[in-house]
Amino acid sequence: MAAERKKQGHPHGDRELCAAAVQLYTEALRNSGIGREEVAAAPCLIEMALLHPDPRDDSCLRPVPPSAALARLLRPITREIHERLRLTTALADSLTPLAAVASDNPSLSITVLEGVPLIKSVLKEASANATSEILTAQPGGNRSESSLSQGLDNSMAAIEHGARLRHIYQHPARYSPHLRDYMTRVPTDRIEVRTVEQTVERLIIIDREMALIPANAERTTALEIRHPALVTYLVQVYDVLWAHGTPLTEQLSPTSARTPVTPVQRGIARLLAEGTTDEMVARKMGISVRTCRSHIAKLMQALNASSRTHLGALIIQSGLGRV
Repeated sequence: MAAERKKQGHPHGDRELCAAAVQLYTEALRNSGIGREEVAAAPCLIEMALLHPDPRDDSCLRPVPPSAALARLLRPITREIHERLRLTTALADSLTPLAAVASDNPSLSITVLEGVPLIKSVLKEASANATSEILTAQPGGNRSESSLSQGLDNSMAAIEHGARLRHIYQHPARYSPHLRDYMTRVPTDRIEVRTVEQTVERLIIIDREMALIPANAERTTALEIRHPALVTYLVQVYDVLWAHGTPLTEQLSPTSARTPVTPVQRGIARLLAEGTTDEMVARKMGISVRTCRSHIAKLMQALNASSRTHLGALIIQSGLGRV
């Protein structure tokens, strides 16, 4: 019907009244009828049964009272609403009791988050609802300004609800201007930061009820973990890292005067002594390969090494290779 009306220059949906139809229906109500020929401009009046033949005059149509027409037209819509409500109630009654079963099943307590926008959205919502504590471990030594800006927004939202923050970074982060700026914006009584030589992959724990970890190397996929046993385990891992960290407000332990190297270079030396490649050393230390090799060059100079093989031997002799 609607397609035919469109072809005839009378386009609108099956359950709509055009301006011409409203005008003609109003006239019919006022005059208790209207001529058939006048209704030709608005066939929707007949299709919606708003007019019916006058039993005493074939050339005239009589209007159906608006209340009666409305009740008839709403009947199928009302029936559909009732059916949807019935279905909603049935689903709720069937699935709600299963929530307790799902909470005991680890596979149902892990959600795969595909794409950075979704990961950021979930983290933002979880941070806004945090009321106790947010724990984060961030590998690398220099988070981007945009990353820390987003982190600041999430942190402030959590702090407003009474949550405290604990962050773990790697030692090179101490020299990041972005991190210094972040620290000046967060209330000092609501945040603690420590740095470590090496750390695990990115880890975020909120209220000890939910954790987020990367699911691929590119960090474009994440796992949202809510199983209590798994979250508790990750909290224990975090606490071990925290215990070995150095508060940001304290200086790193000085190295031996006999081997004047920085704490970062000492960490690199330990990894080199284990036979770790430059690329893996850089990854574990949270720095670029180029920066890593620059530190190795300084190590060679500090230890007066003539080659990489010689450097390995000197690291072991000097004690830098020991934990």
